[in-house]
Amino acid sequence: MRETVTASELDLALVNALQLRPRASWSELSPPLGVTAGTLARRWDRLTRAGLAWVYAAPGREFTRNRCTAFVLLRCLPQERSRLLARLSALPEAATIEVTAPGSSDLLLDVLAPDLPSLSRFLTRELDQLPGIVSVSALFATSLYVEGSRWRLRSLDPSQMTALGHATATQEPARGLELDPVDRALLGELVRDGRLGLAELAERTDTSPPTVRRRLRRLTDSAVLTFRCDIASALAGHPVPVSLLGRVPARDIGTVHRTLAALPECRLVAAVTGPANIFATLWVHDLGDIQRRETALCARLPTLTVTDRIVGLHTVKRMGHLLDDEGRRVGIEPISPW
Repeated sequence: MRETVTASELDLALVNALQLRPRASWSELSPPLGVTAGTLARRWDRLTRAGLAWVYAAPGREFTRNRCTAFVLLRCLPQERSRLLARLSALPEAATIEVTAPGSSDLLLDVLAPDLPSLSRFLTRELDQLPGIVSVSALFATSLYVEGSRWRLRSLDPSQMTALGHATATQEPARGLELDPVDRALLGELVRDGRLGLAELAERTDTSPPTVRRRLRRLTDSAVLTFRCDIASALAGHPVPVSLLGRVPARDIGTVHRTLAALPECRLVAAVTGPANIFATLWVHDLGDIQRRETALCARLPTLTVTDRIVGLHTVKRMGHLLDDEGRRVGIEPISPW
């Protein structure tokens, strides 16, 4: 049994700092957090060993321009759910898997693929071979406005936030960036551990630290990848994940996405295909907060009609990282959507 580890105020501040600056050195984080670099290194090692926090590379906001994302709703036989989850978790295309409250779906998947033929093979051939699936519904993302790296724990005070700043792209994201074997090798390492140092990455990919630095800058500036610091749900106060499907006139999609993106609880906003054209995921405080948030949104956005509310019960896998019932990381099935 994994040892229970509690998080201190410093631990929470460290996680928040790494959400802003996922690859910052301990010496860079030391002054704003008011402790030594050695203390931060030890705290981080303790958190990662306990599965409470981790940093990794994930697809950036430009992923949907050149590659494919789909939100897949599965209904399954209750007696086959455990076996189905085990099989799905082993598939790299199924980046995120959530058990949902029974309704329009029993499982919600975030599926990532390098192109439409690959996504088609997953939705037909791969899923056809799995046990207990009753129905499949897929929403293809046409634009990704918000993704999980922008969610914040909000444990830092304003002066600390100012001192830390945050990493931003230095140029307009490039479209159609071609990846070579070195890029893919770097991505393969960083999806496992986003804080690997330049020297170690260079050794693992048979390049040099300056080459690694240039490659990482190119990949992040082009928004092909982003770095995330994720946490166990216990550290976030056990939020309730809810995914909202909504319909809005095409002319209002920009207004809707900006309004949703301004919400601190917003984890994801995408334009999607199908009867609903907006898909958004929020982490709210409790079940009652779902109705309150929806009421407030519809008051501000009179052309928005919410067509479904999908409540998450348990996240089994998040961007390739396997989670236990407390949301702690217990393993990895690396994604490779590039």
